[in-house]
Amino acid sequence: MQDLTTGAVRSLDVRHLGTVSYGDALALQGELVARRRAGEIPDTLLLLEHPHVITLGSGSHDEHVLVSPEERAERGIELFETGRGGDVTYHGPGQLVGYPILDLKPDRCDLHRYLRDLEEALIGVLAEFGLRGGRKEGLTGVWVDDRKLAAIGVRVSSGWITSHGFALNVSTDLSFFGTIVPCGIRAHGVGSISGELGRPVTMADVEAAAVRSFGRIFGAVALPG
Repeated sequence: MQDLTTGAVRSLDVRHLGTVSYGDALALQGELVARRRAGEIPDTLLLLEHPHVITLGSGSHDEHVLVSPEERAERGIELFETGRGGDVTYHGPGQLVGYPILDLKPDRCDLHRYLRDLEEALIGVLAEFGLRGGRKEGLTGVWVDDRKLAAIGVRVSSGWITSHGFALNVSTDLSFFGTIVPCGIRAHGVGSISGELGRPVTMADVEAAAVRSFGRIFGAVALPG
């Protein structure tokens, strides 16, 4: 991000965490939000995958979870209530989850703009793989035709510090989306990068594209390491 108080481009600490349980990721975000608010760390982007989990946002509806606790246990799917906005989502292997811990002050204190910037960054990721991503009016996320490839659900806490973020289907087993009504949307389906291309795509390649696109949209330079 461009810091208008100094004219300097902000640094971005990108952490590639591999597979992390949803509960551990929630705890880590809470810790990092507090540290970012205190100025102890720079803007940070967590990139990771979750084991199978259904998450409930502040706007979720119970009827959008389509499987019973017994069925979830059979399939190894956890369920968590979260502090983000939005409805019901699914996370699982083969899906790139990004949690930006950003200080939006002084020049980006606009939630609508932040959501659109996240969408633009994800559209940029898809473009690197030759896919034309887009938006749907009145909906949040990124689509290829009528298939949703990326979901977005964020939280902005006091002091304009962000958490939660996006989930981009790379090589996700899309059958697990049958356990929910994704984001409460019944009219459209879901897709993945590998599915759209008809070939495997590695998570490492998508993570690299995400770092590049995120840096372009948010004017941030990734720290080495």
